[in-house]
Amino acid sequence: MSYLKIKDLQVSLSGNDILKGIDFHLEKGDFVGVIGPNGSGKSTLLKCIYRTLKPDKGAVYFEDKLLAKMPLKKTAQKIAVVGQHNEHKFDFTVFDMVMMGRSPYKGFLERDTDKDVKLTMNALKKVSMESLKDRNFSTLSGGEKQRVILARALAQDTECLILDEPTNHLDIRHQLEFMNVVKKLDLTVLFAVHDLNIALLYCNKICIVKDGQIIDYGNTKDLITSEMIKEIYGINAKVVDNGHGNISVVYQSVAY
Repeated sequence: MSYLKIKDLQVSLSGNDILKGIDFHLEKGDFVGVIGPNGSGKSTLLKCIYRTLKPDKGAVYFEDKLLAKMPLKKTAQKIAVVGQHNEHKFDFTVFDMVMMGRSPYKGFLERDTDKDVKLTMNALKKVSMESLKDRNFSTLSGGEKQRVILARALAQDTECLILDEPTNHLDIRHQLEFMNVVKKLDLTVLFAVHDLNIALLYCNKICIVKDGQIIDYGNTKDLITSEMIKEIYGINAKVVDNGHGNISVVYQSVAY
């Protein structure tokens, strides 16, 4: 039984074919990076999985159950999402922002319980933000905001986490801090990522997408090669041993 299964996803937007029959699956505990050029369909794919976009054809299954037939609240109890942009017009405290992660478990006007408060505080501790629980969310730095949004996802108490390019606007230090927290959570993760070195550090598998199709799917270190980078991105690069038991991508020039 596949933990998360994507079958023949097809999406057209404004007359353009964005996804052209996507098929792949995640096993429980996988940390999968979705890589590919801008416009390849990465975010569209993820939006179909977490149900902010309905595919024209195909289906997503969670533990062999069709997600499209689940109530949205039930989906939110199974899958949590951290996106790229998290600006809010209303000024909530950090604690209140994270407490929103408990809404999939609540009825209309149902009050917060001791369990909700405990899970919220535990989530804040996991991202090292408990000391800022009374701060206004709008006063935080970009890296702090992303950790709060991650905590909100953790408060949903799911086993599956989707990261939709959550670190693109962060500096290197905050990217690594964010990803280190995620890696320690021991969740099943699907991660749209541009930085191949970040993918090499954290993902055990990658799904390579180009022009709305999967080019390859498998072990990260097997698939990130100089040849793949030139084919997919049009970039000359070397994949080298960095001397610390890991490999890294060293970019050289644009290939013409």
